[in-house]
Amino acid sequence: MKKIVVIGPVYPYKGGISHYTGLLYRALCKTNKVEMVSYKMQYPHFLFKKEQKDYSNDKFRIEDTKFWLHTANPFNIVQTARKINKLKPDLVILQWWHPYFAPCYWILTSFLRNTKVMFVCHNVFPHERFPMDRLLTRIALSKGDGFILHAESDVHELQKIKKNARYKVTVHPTYNAFRLTGMGQKEAREKLGLSEEEKVLLFFGYVRPYKGLEYLLKAMPQICKKTENIRLLVVGEFGDDREDYMRLIENLGIDDFLQCHEGYIPDKEVEKFFAACDLVVLPYVSATQSGIVQIAYGFEKPVLATNVGGLPDVVLDGKTGRLVAPGNPAALAEAVVDFFREDRREMYKKNIEEQAYRFSWDRMRETIDSFEWSEDER
Repeated sequence: MKKIVVIGPVYPYKGGISHYTGLLYRALCKTNKVEMVSYKMQYPHFLFKKEQKDYSNDKFRIEDTKFWLHTANPFNIVQTARKINKLKPDLVILQWWHPYFAPCYWILTSFLRNTKVMFVCHNVFPHERFPMDRLLTRIALSKGDGFILHAESDVHELQKIKKNARYKVTVHPTYNAFRLTGMGQKEAREKLGLSEEEKVLLFFGYVRPYKGLEYLLKAMPQICKKTENIRLLVVGEFGDDREDYMRLIENLGIDDFLQCHEGYIPDKEVEKFFAACDLVVLPYVSATQSGIVQIAYGFEKPVLATNVGGLPDVVLDGKTGRLVAPGNPAALAEAVVDFFREDRREMYKKNIEEQAYRFSWDRMRETIDSFEWSEDER
């Protein structure tokens, strides 16, 4: 049994990384003694003006979390490192997804003593690149003894900045914690004003250019022409380009086939959207991996995704969903039409159930527990 300290956002912080960190902690506790260290302050307000916390679903709460780390206060970061040293961990696991955390993590790991440092890389480089991101990433990840990656495509990115990095690649585990009430499709559709006869697509999550919503919208006229009773749910928070999407919807004449739910979706509201849909669509232009796929699998819903980044690692083409080329509305339309025409729902559901262990948190825990360390790595 190892002593492990997990560092990252956790309830009440919002978002997929927070959910992931809490579920990882619980999985590791099955075979290890684990302490959870989270942020006293995650992002300064001037960088992230929206609300950072969501108290609506305490299912993700981790008791005795130590909210020690102020990511922008060097004195606090050093003090946090000293507190962690007093716990005498064998392993410290940090969540990595954005270079903002590079200075904080570099200082923190520089003051850790007699412990291995592992980074769980949700992506090595950020989805939306910016000047200095490579340097900042190199600075932080140079301190890692080991790395968990969720996409084969990230191996090359990691090796660019740490040539002899010790790593393991394992698929992103399933988020099954959103099934709060066991809501069925009929009840979910009643809540959303949808009929049982409708064929429902779901695009879920923050709307960003790299997520390719525009291509799904452009596919809708062809889908509507060939598929009766079709409905697309667009659920999530738009950025500054919201009006561009609204104009595109109007110009395509697809208003009557869409239902938009704008804004951040609290955890307790997630269930009805996934329970209601038939197919989750990720028309991404680029990606490493996506927690949306794993939320979908938690509801045994198939996924139509693009063949980019780590998505082919988790969406098994023709088994748990379909893969198509990115930036191709015609390919998206063809895949959707085929899905409903051939009624592939039950087949995909069965295959998702058969893949349950591969996407389990137990497998993630076993991957970390079996990591082989090099004594001279640092």
